[in-house]
Amino acid sequence: MRITPKSELEARTARLQGMMCQMDIDAAILLQNADLFYFTGSIQQGVCYIPADGEPLYLVRKDFGRARMESGLQKIMPLTSMREVVGILQKQGISLPQKVGFELDVLPVALFQRWHKILGGGESCDISPLIRSVKAIKSDYEIAIMKDCGLLMDKIYQRAKEVIQVGKTDLQIAAELECLARKEGHQGITRFRGFNSELFFGHIFSGADGAVPAYLDAPLGGLGLNPSIGQGASYKKIAANEPIIVDFIAAFDGYMVDMTRTFVVGKLPAKLEKAYNDMRLIQQLLAEIARPGIAWGELYQQCYDLAVSLGYKDHFMGNAGAQVSFIGHGIGVEVDEYPFIARGFDEQVLEEKMCFAFEPKAVYAGEGAVGIENTFWVEADGLKRLTYSDEQLVEL
Repeated sequence: MRITPKSELEARTARLQGMMCQMDIDAAILLQNADLFYFTGSIQQGVCYIPADGEPLYLVRKDFGRARMESGLQKIMPLTSMREVVGILQKQGISLPQKVGFELDVLPVALFQRWHKILGGGESCDISPLIRSVKAIKSDYEIAIMKDCGLLMDKIYQRAKEVIQVGKTDLQIAAELECLARKEGHQGITRFRGFNSELFFGHIFSGADGAVPAYLDAPLGGLGLNPSIGQGASYKKIAANEPIIVDFIAAFDGYMVDMTRTFVVGKLPAKLEKAYNDMRLIQQLLAEIARPGIAWGELYQQCYDLAVSLGYKDHFMGNAGAQVSFIGHGIGVEVDEYPFIARGFDEQVLEEKMCFAFEPKAVYAGEGAVGIENTFWVEADGLKRLTYSDEQLVEL
C-alpha cells in the first residue's frame, strides 16, 4: 500500500493554484472521493479547501485519525459540522473567498447550495475543468503505479487463456478473472467521473453478446445479468469459432489501466479475423502520429478516416445507430480523464506525460465484436506502453 508522497501533493496543489490565479478564483472546495484522494492522499469524509495562495486545509468529519495517517498535508483538522468552516478559516487567517470553485460536474445541487450559503453566497464557478487538466499530466510517481497495473493486467490476460472454454458462460469467465485480480491486489473499485457511469472490473463477452448495445458511453455494452445492470457478462455459453472479448480494467493503489484482447476457441470467420487485424492497423496509425502538440480531435479524425477507408463506417466503435464518437479516453485515478481522443476536441492538444487508453473496435450485430485496447503515456518521441500483453488474436 502506497502513501502519496507530500511532494506529489504539493506539486498537484501548486499546479491547480496557478490555474486558479489565472482565472481569479480565490478558493476551491473539493468533496468528491477521487479529487480528495488526488489532492490529499485520502478519501476520508470531509472537504479539501484549497486557497489560491497558501497551504490547503483538509477538514475531516470521519475518520480524522485515518486522514492524519494517510495524508501528507500539514493542515488536517477535525470537522464536526459544515457550520464550523467559516470559524476555522478565520482562525487560520483566511478571508471568506469572493469567487469559489466547486466540482459542479459531480457535486449534487443540494450539497452545492449548502456550501455556497455557508461561504457567504459569493460568486461560484466550475473548478472541474482545471482539476481534470491537472490530473491529465502524470508524474513519474503516477506512471510507476500504472506500470504496476500493467503487470496485474498481464496476469489477468494469461489467466484468460487458461480458463476460456467452450460451454462455460461469460459470467464464469468473468468470475475467474475477477478472482485472480483480487488475489493479486486489484482494489475492486473502478472510478468514473461521468454521471451514472458504472463499471465493475470490466466486460467479458462472447459471440453475439459482444454486439449488444447498452446505455453506457462505450462501443460495447453487453446484455448483463439483469435490467438493473444492463451491461457486461451474461449467462451466455461460449461456443467455438466466435469472438470473445476480454475488456478489463486493472486498478491498483488508486490508479488504473485499461486493456482489451480478443480470443476465439477454434477459428474466427475470415471477416472478423480481418476486422481484428484492421483494428491493429488503426492502433499502428495512432502510434505513428501521436506526438505532443497534436490535437485530440485530429488524432480521432485520422484514425476514424482510416477505419472508414477500410470499410468499417457502419461497424466502427459500435453498431450503426449506437456508435460512439471517441476512440480513446484518458485514465488514471478515474477511467474518463483527459485527454479524449474524440470528435470535436480540436483545441486541446496532447502533452507529455498524458496517459490514455485507445480502443479501436469493430462490431457486427448478431455476430459479435473484435478489437484491441492498450493504455499509453506520451513522451516527446511518441507513445510508451503501460499495457504490453501479446496482441495476436488468441486462438485456443
